[in-house]
Amino acid sequence: MAETKVVLVTGVAGYWGAKVAAQLVANPGFHVLGIDQEKLEQEIKGLDFIQADIRNPLLGELLKSEGVDTVCHLATIESAQPNEAAFDFNIMGTAKVFGACAQAGVKKIVTKSTTAVYGAHPTNSAFLREEHPLKGSTTYGYTRDMIEIEAFCNGFRLQVPDILLTVLRFPSIVGPTADTPMTRFLKEPLIPVLLGFDPMMQVIHEDDVTGALVNAIVNDVPGIFNVAAEGVVPLSKLIALAGKIPLPVFHLFAYWGASFLGSSKMKSLSSIPIELDYIRYAWVGDIARMRDEMQFMPHYTAEEALREFAGYQRMSIYKTDSANLAYDEERLRDTIERRRRAAERKPTVTGENEPEMEGVFDE
Repeated sequence: MAETKVVLVTGVAGYWGAKVAAQLVANPGFHVLGIDQEKLEQEIKGLDFIQADIRNPLLGELLKSEGVDTVCHLATIESAQPNEAAFDFNIMGTAKVFGACAQAGVKKIVTKSTTAVYGAHPTNSAFLREEHPLKGSTTYGYTRDMIEIEAFCNGFRLQVPDILLTVLRFPSIVGPTADTPMTRFLKEPLIPVLLGFDPMMQVIHEDDVTGALVNAIVNDVPGIFNVAAEGVVPLSKLIALAGKIPLPVFHLFAYWGASFLGSSKMKSLSSIPIELDYIRYAWVGDIARMRDEMQFMPHYTAEEALREFAGYQRMSIYKTDSANLAYDEERLRDTIERRRRAAERKPTVTGENEPEMEGVFDE
């Protein structure tokens, strides 16, 4: 009988931690621990939950006493504005977790990052490889913190080479329930765009984010990986697929600020959840390593992910039978296509490397 591996998920009371833990507990080969300073909103059957702060000095002792093999670190605070509390929790918390892993002899760490760390610049190549310099915005709190965390990861990898470290960089995340900058951006009735700019955009479905994290936990895939849906789309098409109407704005006006211009429409620019540069220039990650080395393929293409998001948004507003029927047909069409692609990949990609999103560990 195969030995049961012990996996610890940090931030398990958060959205991503709960989703990853819920999939891991379905695998009888894992004993799943979850740690968070907050209580669980909903019970995860099979999860061994511990309420504690990741910065607790006894974390290393806990990992050692529980025989933890793998840590999936998802305990971060996503904040738009840089602030001391988020910085302390994100950067210092990560340092504490990684230090505890080294102390306890943990074999593997998996953590989540973002392709926003590359930055949105006019000189960006069409596809940014993982070794591209990190020139992301330092005025957006979460991006700044992720750049600091990745710098720490680079140093940790050299200092503790015995620990297998996997960093997954995700682009804008969309889906029916995820609360992300992109979903908040696309929920506005009018979507501001910068006149004269239509950058290529990259997205990933929320279920594929969970699938990629679980894939990295189940399989040994050390290194940094851009993980995104197949296909990139211009911002204009992204907005159209989401079923929204663009609001063109002269880019200089947008950067000067809404308070100066005094327009009610312009005032909305000051509160959009995505920095203006990120809807002005491209920041698309190359996913060749995801396919070739990680051997992971998201189930949703970019267009499928955006259409599903739009469908759920329509259903939340229109409750007529005809609207539901139209959406069900569209969703089923995309589902058939996804299943066809999955069937075609099975001869060359193992079940472990390409888990089914409806049940990652289904046989």
